[in-house]
Amino acid sequence: MRLLASRSRGGMRLSDVVKMSGLEHPTAHRILRGMMAEGLVMQDLGTRCYLLGPLVFELGLAASPQFSLPEICRPSLARIADKTGDTVFLTARSGNDSVCIDRKEGSFPIKTFTLDVGARRPLGAGAGGLALLMLLPDETVDAIVSANAGRFGGYNNMTVPALLKALRRSRSLGYALNDIHNTTGATTLSLPIVNRYGDPFAAISIGAISSRMTDERQKELVSILRKEVRMIETAMRETTQP
Repeated sequence: MRLLASRSRGGMRLSDVVKMSGLEHPTAHRILRGMMAEGLVMQDLGTRCYLLGPLVFELGLAASPQFSLPEICRPSLARIADKTGDTVFLTARSGNDSVCIDRKEGSFPIKTFTLDVGARRPLGAGAGGLALLMLLPDETVDAIVSANAGRFGGYNNMTVPALLKALRRSRSLGYALNDIHNTTGATTLSLPIVNRYGDPFAAISIGAISSRMTDERQKELVSILRKEVRMIETAMRETTQP
């Protein structure tokens, strides 16, 4: 399901599922057919690619009242988009992946839709994924990167050494910066949101055309992000009080 979600728009061929999951061909095919029977997966008759099915949407609707993160963050996303004019993304950690759970467009006429709501990526791919790795111990990062190593090539041919280099730079800057392994001509920066124990569980990112992302403007954007992240973290602590 996670693999299919990572290619939610175009779907995946059976051969891709086999390659990226490590499952044997008959096993992968049997699992996919079983999920199709339940409505969790569907197959495009033209391309023969597998996609998430309608039951996934129905289950999401049933579960949504239990998860208030987008609701809590939405005012911050709106304020950031209004102040910057750029597109703002909310990303949450899901195991070794990051998932875009909300997006707000700014007023600048040239949009950078580098990530669709619902899109799933391996942690480390994109500024939001880098932000979620920044505060983790090195041994945890190594385990996540090792588990995802076979998937990074699908993101502008990213390699493990390139990812680790970007992570070191992001830690040095104090914010995640993705100006290479992204949509051509776009730059994204991001900060993590941590829980009361200091664990990063989500991130807010700002994406814009690269010509707008000068060093000076990056500092201004990060200042705006930090203020909103602090507000979100305070709201989350209040929401989760026993």
